[in-house]
Amino acid sequence: MPNILILGAGRVGSSVAEQLVHERYNVTIVDNDASLLKPLADRLDLRTLVGLANNPKTLIAAGIQDADLLLAVTPYDEVNIVACKIAHDLFNVPTRLARIRDQDILEYPSLFTEGGFAINHVITPAQIVTDYLVSLLEIPEALQVLEFAAGKAKMIAVRVEAGAHMDGKDLATLALYLEKIECRVVSIYRKNKRIRPDGIVDLQVGDEVFFLAATEHVQRVVSEFCSNQKQVKRITICGGGNVGYRLARQIEKRYQVKLVEHNKERANWLAEHLPNTLVLHGEATDEDLLENEQIDRCDLLLALTSDDEDNIMSSLLAKQMGARRVVSIINRSRYVDLLQGGKIDVALSPAQVTIGALLAHVRQGDIAAVHSLRRGEAEAIELIAHGTRDTSKVVGRQLDEIKLPQGADLAAVVRGNKVMIAHHDTVIQSDDHVILFIDNKRHIRDVEKLFAVSVGFF
Repeated sequence: MPNILILGAGRVGSSVAEQLVHERYNVTIVDNDASLLKPLADRLDLRTLVGLANNPKTLIAAGIQDADLLLAVTPYDEVNIVACKIAHDLFNVPTRLARIRDQDILEYPSLFTEGGFAINHVITPAQIVTDYLVSLLEIPEALQVLEFAAGKAKMIAVRVEAGAHMDGKDLATLALYLEKIECRVVSIYRKNKRIRPDGIVDLQVGDEVFFLAATEHVQRVVSEFCSNQKQVKRITICGGGNVGYRLARQIEKRYQVKLVEHNKERANWLAEHLPNTLVLHGEATDEDLLENEQIDRCDLLLALTSDDEDNIMSSLLAKQMGARRVVSIINRSRYVDLLQGGKIDVALSPAQVTIGALLAHVRQGDIAAVHSLRRGEAEAIELIAHGTRDTSKVVGRQLDEIKLPQGADLAAVVRGNKVMIAHHDTVIQSDDHVILFIDNKRHIRDVEKLFAVSVGFF
């Protein structure tokens, strides 16, 4: 059983710790704030330690000598960097991952080599969340957009709308509408309960449908579930923090962007650094400000401040005043479950968006991508198959020969540049990128074992 040492019990650290404990990993988490550790210790089977994450004696007390993986995810770049360097030089920890926020440091990847900071993998949560929001802009009807095989395939979650082609139709009808386009519906959720997607299921308004298709076919498939597709042109961003600024910078040349920031000094800085964005100093919950800025003509409002209540209120207010669609960042996972699909079209947890980047380095096997679905209930995973029919349980076998765990659906195979939707007679070859949907994370280990290569391969 791998031993994992997590440094930092903030939102990212605590979320990944909870996930790893549920998957039965041995987890120790360190933070200098005891108030962050106590709730974790009270409800999770893990070890906690109060101390400085970049102090060798603290790390020794946390058991770093036996750690297989170090996740340094404190809010401080310098602490994470020093911790990884200590882990490498003094304790020979095999894998070291650090959270880095400073964009200037990230521009010099040579710093992270073993001769430098000795960081194997770098994650930047703000950029991960920003990239995820950009993908939602490109498919505005989607609840989730997940990329696989370097963008060649996407898994999309959409809600069935009244009047759409698939409203009231059985799932088998989808193939008739799509003609020669292939996609795989991997799951359907109705009132938060999963329905297995066989051909006789009749879809209802409000059903959440998860499908996978080649990227070039995604918009066409979405059109069968959504009756009112409109192009996004006008975007309002509430909050000019790390995510708000990064998002505006990435999209301001393609959309008409307004950004509302309550801090005057920050608003002035944003105005200087975002030449194509209209920066407004004010509160996103100010009804007069929203009315003056014609929020009723806004195609999409994104509430991206660090305050959950402000994000919720600004989203609800904008929706009431006529904004077509609203997306809100919400850090408290219980709030996400309450609000998703109501007046707020998409409620997302930054920790859940970020967690996949961490899990891809924790999981056993050759993992190319991990995505958390349904607020952490389910998972989509991209594994690379290796070996031969003699050394692997999947290579050289048709899909109907492979004994997948209950609740796991092998959705597609990406071979080179070709995306192949999986059928019963699809044969897995070595080096194929295999994309699976897993409805219950308790079965993750079974999937990893299934794709493991026997000793004879080496």
